[in-house]
Amino acid sequence: GSRELRGQTGAFAKRQLPDLSEQIKAATKENHIRAENTQLMLSYQKGQITLQQYKVLLCSLYEIYKALEEELDRNSSHPAVAPIYFPHELARLESLENDLEYFFGQDWEKRVIVPAATQRYKQRLRKIGQEKPELLVAHAYTRYLGDLSGGQVLGKITQKSLGLSSKEGLSFFSFPGVSSPNRFKQLYRSRMNSVELTEEEKAAVLEEAVEAFELNIQVFDDLQKMLSIAAETDQSKSGVGAARFAASPVLQLAVGLCVALATVGAAMYGK
Repeated sequence: GSRELRGQTGAFAKRQLPDLSEQIKAATKENHIRAENTQLMLSYQKGQITLQQYKVLLCSLYEIYKALEEELDRNSSHPAVAPIYFPHELARLESLENDLEYFFGQDWEKRVIVPAATQRYKQRLRKIGQEKPELLVAHAYTRYLGDLSGGQVLGKITQKSLGLSSKEGLSFFSFPGVSSPNRFKQLYRSRMNSVELTEEEKAAVLEEAVEAFELNIQVFDDLQKMLSIAAETDQSKSGVGAARFAASPVLQLAVGLCVALATVGAAMYGK
């Protein structure tokens, strides 16, 4: 009887204190639903993405990952960061540099243009890297697990949409250091759940995970505006209405690919 009672007590305690990864999943559920229920997400998956859209997206991803990975590197021995620090398996910066060189040429660094929201996202990552490195856990989880979950599928969709004959220009979606994405996600979640945080720190990490989704969504809204303005400028002779209509596929990218990269794996997180 007492063993059974202990088992029940243990189960109750577990219900009371779910793992950090489960708590993040619950805290960001509304963001997932919001992203998944947009026409935009569905449109991306229909393969409606242009080269111009993809190129501006890569520029923003480059700036975001540069900030995230430099801060993770700098804080790699921090007790909250060390357990989830997997540069060999997860780092995206070199992949993004390769992709940018493929699409823009060798002088790609001079051609990187990003909207204001991308700058805000970068600044946020730099600030917490300096002041509260434990919050990097929320950003790493949000980005990397989403990329791992959606990477294979999105890579194929992008290749088809852009009519690319090889995987060149698609390094971002490839994780050669991860043989089984599902097994790796389990490992990553268990490492994350092992991070020792005070209740206050844990609450701050959950808040930061919600903020990470919001920052992503803002980046994609800004990219959409940036491309719409460019399209209107290009097509001013044919009238604003036509230009706006022509720019509408940008919407299909905005939440479509970008939030997909951060969130499309959401539905798969639990698997």
